[in-house]
Amino acid sequence: MDHVTDGAVPARRAGSAASAPADPDEHLIREAEKIAVALGRMFPGLCEVVLHDLRDPRHAIRTIENNLSGRRTGDSATELGLARIADPDYPGVIQNYPNRFPDGRPAKSTSIGIKNSAGDYIAALCLNLDVSVLSPVTLALSRLVATDTEHREPPLETLRDRNARELRGAVESLAAERGGTPRSLSRDAKRELVRHLHAEGYFDSRDAAQSIADLLGVSRATVYNYTR
Repeated sequence: MDHVTDGAVPARRAGSAASAPADPDEHLIREAEKIAVALGRMFPGLCEVVLHDLRDPRHAIRTIENNLSGRRTGDSATELGLARIADPDYPGVIQNYPNRFPDGRPAKSTSIGIKNSAGDYIAALCLNLDVSVLSPVTLALSRLVATDTEHREPPLETLRDRNARELRGAVESLAAERGGTPRSLSRDAKRELVRHLHAEGYFDSRDAAQSIADLLGVSRATVYNYTR
């Protein structure tokens, strides 16, 4: 137990008001920064966590963990951030809304607004979950519990005019069979996957090569090289 003698003044603890930022808003954002970093490290490669400083919307991104969207620190605020700046009554939490990364991967997002003591939004903490990473897991589990697969016959025809959703499904399914996600596969596995798609007629679809390149995280030229 600590004892204080008569007339003595106890020493300040480290991290007390003497060392805190003079701006209380900055203090709140620094605390939110810790949360953003911790959440990102909890879900590496799976969930992008972004802290926006809404006091400077043109350079709002303060911290970004697990960068899945290609944005950088200092980039501008999103539409949700601008909406909160314009309207203090804008919802504080918008949860589990559908979103999409720039390369087309689906995402599930949650945005949390942070207000100061005056009731103004000064920051937003956003989480963007890469749903495409979970798709092969779901597929693998469904196959694990499936029955009567031993005597399946090959399909009678190959559909030609496949749309983007069918193509994505085929790539993710083939990647799952090889024990990974499309982007995590080795070069040899990606080559084998592309050759399979080519043999099945997927390249007959318009812009298929570019779509496959985006899903695998390689260039279009590399996809065509894989077909040879």
